[in-house]
Amino acid sequence: MKFLKYHALGNDYIVMDPSEVKGDLSLEQIRCICHRNFGVGSDGILWGPSPSDKADFGLRIFNPDGSEAEKSGNGLRIFSRYLWDRKKVRDQPFTIDTLGGVVESQVRREGREVRVEMGKVNFHSNAIPVAGPPREVLRETIEAGDRSFEYCAATVGNPHCVIPLPEVDKRLACHYGPLLETHPNFPRRTNVQFLAVRDRANIQIEIWERGAGYTLASGSSSSAAAAVAHKLGLVDASVTVHMPGGELAIDIRPDFSIVMTGPVTAICEGELRLEMF
Repeated sequence: MKFLKYHALGNDYIVMDPSEVKGDLSLEQIRCICHRNFGVGSDGILWGPSPSDKADFGLRIFNPDGSEAEKSGNGLRIFSRYLWDRKKVRDQPFTIDTLGGVVESQVRREGREVRVEMGKVNFHSNAIPVAGPPREVLRETIEAGDRSFEYCAATVGNPHCVIPLPEVDKRLACHYGPLLETHPNFPRRTNVQFLAVRDRANIQIEIWERGAGYTLASGSSSSAAAAVAHKLGLVDASVTVHMPGGELAIDIRPDFSIVMTGPVTAICEGELRLEMF
């Protein structure tokens, strides 16, 4: 069971090619591989490439708890770099099919930077989804533990809950993130971003990721948070998103489609031993 490991701003993923593994991974195997004490350790597994009739490559994304994610911005950049390392793509744009839709990706700077067209952000409750009557979910109130927050919800192919605040930090994300992830408002759970606007071109976010927990960086979270800030009129169309793991560049088009650009770093490659399971 061969693997390669990369990180994108500290958000690390293991890439495994289904053609090099006998059968699919079980729930227990996914959890074990991602475990940082009993396995290799990662924020998820990128399972691909696989055949697709919609795109050049198919991709499945697994969270550390074994659940399957619709889309991951950092995961897509890492998978793109993996395809480039394996000489399956070069400098030209190519497409990837995910549960959250088809995206276009392009590898730059000899593999060190990847540009991904993430698709359109949608704020409607039916698309995200969010419980309640059909509506755009903007500036609503949500209760989490001992606090009430104003929040906005969005989807970039996966669900997001964005909490605008004057200041954000890790403690806030770790304490309230789990409560918001599993809040009844979100029937499929949700990713959570605590957002502070620095100026018209810069935002800061702290992230609690669905199925993974506290995360140093996230491409889809950056896309959703920047889109929400722009929708609320707080930032311009080109935004730098600052996270504990580093920075991503987000460009928001008039139809709220997102272009994300950021780095990828190779860590290691190896072979998993069955004894681990």
